[in-house]
Amino acid sequence: MKQFGSETEAVDALAESYREIRQEIGKIIIGQDDVVKSVLISIFSNGHCLLVGVPGLAKTLLVHTIAQVLDLSYNRIQFTPDLMPSDITGSEILGEDRAFKFIPGPVFSNIILADEINRTPPKTQAALLESMQEKIVTVGGQTHHLPQPFFVLATQNPIEQEGTYPLPEAQLDRFMFNVMLTYPSFQEELQVVKNTTSNRNVELKKVLTTDQIRYFQQLVRTIPVTDNVLEYAVSLAAKTRPGTSEATDDVNKFLSWGAGPRASQFLVLGAKCHAAINGKYSPDKEDVQAVAEPILRHRIVRNYKAEAEGISVENLIRRLL
Repeated sequence: MKQFGSETEAVDALAESYREIRQEIGKIIIGQDDVVKSVLISIFSNGHCLLVGVPGLAKTLLVHTIAQVLDLSYNRIQFTPDLMPSDITGSEILGEDRAFKFIPGPVFSNIILADEINRTPPKTQAALLESMQEKIVTVGGQTHHLPQPFFVLATQNPIEQEGTYPLPEAQLDRFMFNVMLTYPSFQEELQVVKNTTSNRNVELKKVLTTDQIRYFQQLVRTIPVTDNVLEYAVSLAAKTRPGTSEATDDVNKFLSWGAGPRASQFLVLGAKCHAAINGKYSPDKEDVQAVAEPILRHRIVRNYKAEAEGISVENLIRRLL
């Protein structure tokens, strides 16, 4: 791992690496710029990401491509109603020497794609969410540390909700970002179809090592934040809480629940990383605003009045900004 002479040099290196990563990902993934940016920010901020989008929008391909470019181990777990916690974490088996031996599950990877996480019962969801929070797995009284860096990207299909187990608010809160995927534009889809229906072979360059990623994760935390930006981030989260002195009229009228302190933490971390990848040495309010929507989207709950009047969560966040 190369040592940088100063923090500004290290931030410049992160910004340059980010540009290279985007360039490599762009060889495979057409469009989805905001989605790619959000996923990379959450990786460098040591957070996790929830992707919500209809099938066929290259969610799996995106994660696989990022794993290749960052030279990280990758596993995909297809969540189904019969999936057990041990299918994720691993289990102990009795070996030939009559001693129990731990067989690691698919969660022992740097990047986990939790496909359709809302298709599995809460007990199994909780097994993955514990791993996300603690970065450890406990089986048979023994603690096993997960490889670092560790990043979970979970997907949900917003259309077909029959037979699903929606993630409760407390578990949704563990995800740094909730990113909505939309359909590509006509030109983007044209390019996707052209690329995927020909005999095109793309070589991806590995941009960073695991040590470099961990270094940049530490770097993001050390980036200084001015008091006014810190206060702006905390104030933004506080404004979403109905019934409090900071709440706006819209919030009191349309929300039944607001964002907790974890939102404030992620707003500051996300703003630091957003500033760094753009070559800035300290975040400003614009950086907080840039990451606010995917951070607050899954942390505020609309009431019946908002639903009746067709007021979306995104609409309320934009009014707050």
